[in-house]
Amino acid sequence: MKKATHKRTYKDSVFADFFGADTSAKSNFISLYNALHGTELTLGCELHRIRLEQILYMNFYNDVSFLVDNKVIVLAEHQSTVNENMPFRFLEYVVRLYEQIQNPRDKYLRRLVKIPTPEFYVFYNGEEDFPKRKILKLSDAFMTTCVHPQLELTVEVVNINLNKADTIVHQCKPLSEYSLFVETVRKHLKLDREKGFEKAVQECINNDILREYLERKSREVMNMLLSEYDYATDIAVQREESEAIGLEKGLSQGARQTKLETARLMRLENLGISLISKITGLSEEEIADL
Repeated sequence: MKKATHKRTYKDSVFADFFGADTSAKSNFISLYNALHGTELTLGCELHRIRLEQILYMNFYNDVSFLVDNKVIVLAEHQSTVNENMPFRFLEYVVRLYEQIQNPRDKYLRRLVKIPTPEFYVFYNGEEDFPKRKILKLSDAFMTTCVHPQLELTVEVVNINLNKADTIVHQCKPLSEYSLFVETVRKHLKLDREKGFEKAVQECINNDILREYLERKSREVMNMLLSEYDYATDIAVQREESEAIGLEKGLSQGARQTKLETARLMRLENLGISLISKITGLSEEEIADL
């Protein structure tokens, strides 16, 4: 199976642009923050965007990070199966964030140095069945179960599909319209792979869905959508190849284990090592070690 390649610099997804980089991003992000926290922050609040080299996604910006209200808010979007390893990926991410926003000398001071409170959210809009909200924990990945883990990081996954959307989607107009936009893109892409993105953008403009944003930068949005589609395809191919290699390795290990068990039973019956080797294909040294 041929693997897709990417020879481009980091690119924004529509999600990262709409909530993080566009001229309307501050307003969109504050609306989303208020919906998540039940607050009433206004455009006059102090808001600092933090951008890192990619950790969550290779060659692709699909996350939004802001320092606001004494919190570090990290948002990411998933358009396919939610990755259960997101807590670990966010752990790597937040360490880099703190390195960027904190004075490196602070950690050597005797007094306690306060740091912004981190919060992590993943917005899911894939087509698989998924609950309205789900909490992913870093400790779920630990090899041994701990009642009180000494290191923990939680990620809140929020379903933004309109048919199963969490209440915050309806409380945040930019997020609600973004969800409608994604739904429209998905619909048109299934009908017309070649011109689906263009038709989806036009339908959204006609139906007043992200109209101001799409009218300003429809061409950039279509380029971002193409990049997202290429990236998602590449990840799917890599995952498929990885699973196939894992399956092949598992089958090979299983076959070898069967041979070893067969040889062990033959030795219990006092059959000769040379004969067992011919029957099982194992070396005489391997059989002698049983």
